[in-house]
Amino acid sequence: MHEDPEVAVLRYGHRPGRDDRMTTHVGLTARALGADRVILPDNATQARETVADITDRFGGPFTVEQTDELDATVDRWAGAVVHLTMYGERIQDVESEVRERHRSDPLLVVVGGEKVPFEVYEAADWNVAVTNQPHSEVAGLSVFLDRLFEGRELAQEWPDAERRVLPQANGKRVVDGDEATDGS
Repeated sequence: MHEDPEVAVLRYGHRPGRDDRMTTHVGLTARALGADRVILPDNATQARETVADITDRFGGPFTVEQTDELDATVDRWAGAVVHLTMYGERIQDVESEVRERHRSDPLLVVVGGEKVPFEVYEAADWNVAVTNQPHSEVAGLSVFLDRLFEGRELAQEWPDAERRVLPQANGKRVVDGDEATDGS
């Protein structure tokens, strides 16, 4: 979708049973809105399977990984780190700086699931808020990626998709990937 360096999304924390749907949606949102991969905690196996299945059916490239080393992933990241938090700087105040840095450096976007330790705030190059109000981390990730890519991700195409959704004013139409050309 983009020619810039990699964008990876790290889901920091996952409570099985409680966070399954939200963690899955973090992965699906990362994929749909232009990230190259999502890194999930090792205990988020159901979310990994769902996101991998959607990627297989609706196209990639997109990678789903798991790790038991969330802190090490942040610490060892060879690029810029953005931590999405309601306590951070307003996105509209830092988005240009983040976008400029991303032109040359890979970007890790940290999306918390439970209480994020202070060390993550310190390790981040930016702690970014999509409003300074409580709301969904999926909404925050969506707005952040849209601002990062300046809307280009909305026109992303998935050339290897087995299934494609055809846009319609009413109803639902899903076809085999080779049945749809140029979005028609």
